[in-house]
Amino acid sequence: MTDQAVTRDPALDPQLLELLTFMDAAAAKPMSQGTAEEARTAFRTLTVDMRDPAAVPDVASVEDITVPGAEGDLPARVYRPSTEGQRPTIAFFHGGGWVIGDLDTHDITCRTLANECDAVVVSVDYRLAPEHPAPAAGDDALASARWISEHLAELGGPEAMGVAGDSAGGNLSAVVAQTFRDEGRALAGQLLIYPGTDFTGDYPSLSENAAGYFLDLDTIAFFMQAYVGHLEGAALDEPRFSPLRGDVAGVAPAVVVTAQFDPLRDQGIAYADKLREAGVSVEATTFPGLIHGFVDMGRYSPAAQSAIVETCHLFRAVLHG
Repeated sequence: MTDQAVTRDPALDPQLLELLTFMDAAAAKPMSQGTAEEARTAFRTLTVDMRDPAAVPDVASVEDITVPGAEGDLPARVYRPSTEGQRPTIAFFHGGGWVIGDLDTHDITCRTLANECDAVVVSVDYRLAPEHPAPAAGDDALASARWISEHLAELGGPEAMGVAGDSAGGNLSAVVAQTFRDEGRALAGQLLIYPGTDFTGDYPSLSENAAGYFLDLDTIAFFMQAYVGHLEGAALDEPRFSPLRGDVAGVAPAVVVTAQFDPLRDQGIAYADKLREAGVSVEATTFPGLIHGFVDMGRYSPAAQSAIVETCHLFRAVLHG
């Protein structure tokens, strides 16, 4: 996914450096130079095929279901922790630039959320671009989140619901949180993991971390072309695509986490700042030494695993508050 000759900051976590070096050697070509299907296969190889079964956390149960999307039913997966009694329900939307990723690629993440947040997690397999460009993913996220909010008694319990997602999923979660506020739907919290919040802004981290840290600018451009390439420039400022451009007053309390060596770092921080300025309760953390995608890299890096657990515990406090 990156040029092997790129120079990486010595503050990068050593274990993640080893992982990136391995990926450099294994990659036949950058993701941005292939097709969407090739990108999906490469991502599944990294996140599913290469994982050690012993690294997959146990949960009490995993159930495949369907939930309503904007234009038909969507595959979804329900994760239940081992604890008894009522607990919050989390609607989870996976990352992958709205182009790659599925229920399996984020299985470990959802299991970890269920255990560490003591919550039922409903992972939603929304439609992907370029076959289904914007606003398909956002429309699916909203439709499925509405259904989840209306079926909490069958899931975790009758009251608390949160939304969560990484990267593109963080974008979708922020959009859902703003829309739920507008619709008067209760939402206990939102967990935004290195979210994409602004399609049009220029941020220092985009150039500082342009290459060499898993997600690079060429890949971001590849994803954007697939998802929103058909839209006019002004449309990208709409809050349903760039939630940073929306009104955030009164949205659910948030946990926003970013990584030092992530091109999306600064727009995640900007969103946390905007929430705070609007009076929204927000816990914001930028983890040093880490990269975009760290939420699924705990099995390679103790530093990443520590950040994952800390993130979950911050969100647990919000959900159970």
